[in-house]
Amino acid sequence: MASPTGAAEDRLIFIDDPMKGLLCKKANAFVQFKIDTSPTWQGSHHIMKEDAAALTCLEGDYASPLPNLFLPVDTTRYFGFQGRLKRSIDIVLTSLLILFTAPLFLVIAFLIKRSSPGPVLYVQERLGRDGRPFRFYKFRTMSHNSDDAIHRQFAAMFINGDNQGCHACNGNSELYKMKVDPRVTSIGRWLRRTSLDELPQLFNIFKGDMSLVGPRPPISYELEHYQPWHLERLKVTPGLTGLWQVSGRSRVPFEEMVRLDVHYINNWSLWLDVNILLKTFPVVIQGTGGY
Repeated sequence: MASPTGAAEDRLIFIDDPMKGLLCKKANAFVQFKIDTSPTWQGSHHIMKEDAAALTCLEGDYASPLPNLFLPVDTTRYFGFQGRLKRSIDIVLTSLLILFTAPLFLVIAFLIKRSSPGPVLYVQERLGRDGRPFRFYKFRTMSHNSDDAIHRQFAAMFINGDNQGCHACNGNSELYKMKVDPRVTSIGRWLRRTSLDELPQLFNIFKGDMSLVGPRPPISYELEHYQPWHLERLKVTPGLTGLWQVSGRSRVPFEEMVRLDVHYINNWSLWLDVNILLKTFPVVIQGTGGY
């Protein structure tokens, strides 16, 4: 592909997607662009327009093979009236939930403090929309100041598709989440099984860091193992629950989880959010996939 000035040819190597997207290698980074279909160049050429909402950049000196070409997710539904309504619903529902669950917060805080030394809340940096970091809240389920090396190792196996490694860590159970974690306290196991450890994220939703429904927010070190198309799940506000939670949860491999997230983003509607929330309640009550 040639540019009007020819200057871009010296620094960009283009890999065309025949549909809507484009990946290009710029120095040691891959950058994804959307295309402005206005035919402003000669013949059938189109001008390349960088779209901040569709931008994906990964550091690293490597080549992207043809199967890694992908279409950027469609986030247009998140703007305008529907997006504002989604945010308004988040604020109203989380306000009510925080009010009604306040006594439960106190009970859980008491149980955590009684079970092991350390703070009640576990605060961790997670990545939100467009990779923006935020302070992510959970009830503490592990011993205070536990080493995260065991989770880093498991996350690498999970994201890189090492299914045998993931299953071996769980006694050969077909699970993609650590079922047996020596760092977890006795009260922590119960909180995880019931998903009550996630309750403090209601404050993340109220603040606007998260939404009730959306892809789960990743930890920054997990992105070291992401392929370019995996980053599409970061194009929207992360959620407390989502398609992954109601479609198998801990029994779903990583790439299938990303496909579910991409499907959710491309097909998002308020009714889809309502449907996911209604399916979440039985999953939580039954403790399906909670470890």
